[in-house]
Amino acid sequence: MENAKIEPKVAEEFGALIGNVKREIHKVIVGQEGLVDLTLQCIFCHNHALLMGVPGLAKTLLVTTISKVIGVSSQRIQFTPDLMPSDITGTEIIQEDAETGRKKFVFVPGPVFANMVLADEINRTPPKTQAALLEAMQEKQVSVGNKRYPLPLPFFVLATQNPIEQEGTYNLPEAQLDRFMYMIVVDYPETRDEVEVLRRTTTNYRNDPSPVLDGETILKYQRVVREVLVRDDLYEYVVRLVQSTRVSTPHALPYAKEWVAWGAGPRACQNLILGAKAHAFFNGRAHITVDDIRAVAAPVLRHRVIVNYAAVSEGIKSESVVAHLLKAIPAPGEK
Repeated sequence: MENAKIEPKVAEEFGALIGNVKREIHKVIVGQEGLVDLTLQCIFCHNHALLMGVPGLAKTLLVTTISKVIGVSSQRIQFTPDLMPSDITGTEIIQEDAETGRKKFVFVPGPVFANMVLADEINRTPPKTQAALLEAMQEKQVSVGNKRYPLPLPFFVLATQNPIEQEGTYNLPEAQLDRFMYMIVVDYPETRDEVEVLRRTTTNYRNDPSPVLDGETILKYQRVVREVLVRDDLYEYVVRLVQSTRVSTPHALPYAKEWVAWGAGPRACQNLILGAKAHAFFNGRAHITVDDIRAVAAPVLRHRVIVNYAAVSEGIKSESVVAHLLKAIPAPGEK
């Protein structure tokens, strides 16, 4: 059963709005159009993104810039080895009531109580503290003691991770990786972009971005994105694609059985469809195509398809597996 058709006027309004958002972001961020698009797609899918890249590629700057442009509250958490779960979620403290003199527990919210949370270098803190974000990311709430505290909406976590430093880092567990809609690889800038970065950062250049969105508008378009139409055969294509990575099932392709230790779960299917909807809507369409699914397959699957030791020894990464499966699994209308 499909949702109501999106009016062309709505798609046009959104296209103009996203154009303004990107222009404001690029007052600060040079190039990196793909990175900006994927991050915004996560936001309009009411989901989370993990930015993976070496130091100095403006991952933190991107997140802080986006928070200014979309006009929501933001908090930055610098993850360190000594960070405690309560440093993220908040804690209860004992206070004395000025009128009665009785002591009572009062909850003091942590930095996770914001619309956008930047989890900077999330792999620098132990698993116990990493897990403090799990409930917040999935349930949009925090449990402290016997009480639950809802987080402000919209809510999304944009985490950064450094892939090259090993000392003092802790790999994110698969259960937490699965909560991130996209793993976005932040690559080095193009030559012309890097030249422009030098011009801006070694002079007194200043061009502050202006807010062009607000929380209510984001919530509105998060609902609209979910109304983008999907044909039944595309649902089936997504399921076939994800099932082909599951080496413990008869649906796995021989290539996956050779190189994959663990395949993607149901969240991969959900995020492929949601990502394709956002990709289509960002391009002015109210229905998805195979190309939309393929466009988001790498960021959705690269952290959910875990390669085995044989693949690591041969230099085969999850992206290679995903690319092979996209070619091997025929899309609707293809043979």
